[in-house]
Amino acid sequence: MDSSVSDTSNAVSPYQILFTSLSLIPLSHLLSALFIVFFIFLYKFFEIHFLHDFFHAFAGDRVSIVASDADFYQSVVSKCRILHGRFSSTPWLCSPHLQTIFLSIVGKCPPVSYKRQLFRVPDGGTIALDWLRGSDVKCDGYDVNVSTSDNEKIPTVIVIPGLTSDSTAAYIKHLAFRIAKRGWNVVVSNHRGLGGISLTSERVYNAAWTEDIRRVVGHIHSQHPEVPLFVVGTSIGANVLVKYLGEDGANVPISGAAAICSPWDLLICDRFINRRLVQGFYNKALADGLQGFALLHQSNLSRLTEWESIKKSRSVRDFDNYATRILANFETVDAYYRHASSSTYVGNVAVPLLCISALDDPLCTKEAIPWDECRTNRNVVLATTPHGGHLAFYEGITASSMWWARAVDEFLGVLHSSPYISVIKQMQKTRAPTPSFSIDQGPYVSVLEDGMVTAVGDEPTDDTVQDMPNQETTNVSTDDEVILDKEEADHDRKNDQLEIYEEKNTTPATTPVRKCTDCLARWSGRSVWLLAYIAVLTTWPMVRPALSLFFKKRDKNPATGGSRKR
Repeated sequence: MDSSVSDTSNAVSPYQILFTSLSLIPLSHLLSALFIVFFIFLYKFFEIHFLHDFFHAFAGDRVSIVASDADFYQSVVSKCRILHGRFSSTPWLCSPHLQTIFLSIVGKCPPVSYKRQLFRVPDGGTIALDWLRGSDVKCDGYDVNVSTSDNEKIPTVIVIPGLTSDSTAAYIKHLAFRIAKRGWNVVVSNHRGLGGISLTSERVYNAAWTEDIRRVVGHIHSQHPEVPLFVVGTSIGANVLVKYLGEDGANVPISGAAAICSPWDLLICDRFINRRLVQGFYNKALADGLQGFALLHQSNLSRLTEWESIKKSRSVRDFDNYATRILANFETVDAYYRHASSSTYVGNVAVPLLCISALDDPLCTKEAIPWDECRTNRNVVLATTPHGGHLAFYEGITASSMWWARAVDEFLGVLHSSPYISVIKQMQKTRAPTPSFSIDQGPYVSVLEDGMVTAVGDEPTDDTVQDMPNQETTNVSTDDEVILDKEEADHDRKNDQLEIYEEKNTTPATTPVRKCTDCLARWSGRSVWLLAYIAVLTTWPMVRPALSLFFKKRDKNPATGGSRKR
């Protein structure tokens, strides 16, 4: 017993053996192992794909294309060489985070000089329209390829920037310069309060607000109705664009569009950027940008929002909760996100639409991409790449080119020269208005406090008004009274049209319905007798035994009295 106890007491701890073994390993080997572990952690954390690109000789990955309509594919998509090629990211930017950070911090871009035009909308808001014409692109080191003559109607491309971005953003300049090199005109529609313009109304842009782009498109189209019009949206601007196209269906005066890195479903993207550690940095950076926007317009926003809470916001959701949803009249943040998501509208798009997304986008997750909705819409072509980041897609050793800008420029050029565009214009002239897929625009049920349930029809809101007059001036000098008078005249015109519609609403299709209602009206006078007849039929199984029993007793009593007399 004593020997066993002594052996146990003299036993060496396993940790001591481990430390002794590690001490025998050279320090250089330990540092090398630590460096390898740290490198693997960074490689996975930043989603670096350098080894993948290296083993594939930096040839890049093929672009995945989803297109359901054969005519659209053969006429336009099949001729887009860039979409059918490969995208190879810059070797030293082989990560979605490196691509996105490089775009935000460095942002190499060609020199661009805009000509500004201020556009005043009827609610008092001011939008800065920055124009870049093909004739203005004359810079050293760049070849200008003007492919349209003076007599030809030069196409115009409207660009919608992303969140807190304006025409000075690097990716906007890349796209504008490349399209202008083609000889086309480009106009960047800056969001309200951005581009160095003050807020002149209580309305602030958000992901669900499509009225501004609707007015800008309507104004430019009214100025030059014969000019082909295209629209390109980026990030939040892409979400606004798709929502606008889905709301108006075939009633849009544009020939084609492109949506780049759209969030699609804001509720899913909100969960995504709050789920992982690396996305938390983007969330904080976006919140800081929104706070900077709010500080620029503190005089207006401080009295309309929860200002003290805005200054303490640490995420996009916090800012949307204390500012965006309040300004947009939404009860909750989730209600705003659901209403603003363009994934429910893409099925109603009626013009050729190119959608480009990177599957490793650190902000707009691939989980939000509406694959089935894009596949079932004959006008939509969805192009996805395994890599690219958010709005970056830098390619080449010097990272001087953005792949998606080249792809959009080629797509719009092929679409404009294709005979398919005449088919789209003919469809726009003959197609009836198509209802939107949004549940917010349909009838709903209202439950009152006393328990009564009332059905409510489609009520027009600010987001669904389309027939408003367009106002434009070179300087901000539009008279509010003139706008108000035009709105009142437009309101009277709508009432007159409604009366005419009600008078002319009798069609062959409604004749059988009217006959049925007339028959029901004639039968309404007999409703009491009808109810009585139904009551007799339903109660007869119980009444008949009672009556038979009653008459049986009456017959039995006289018979018994007569026998007694006999």
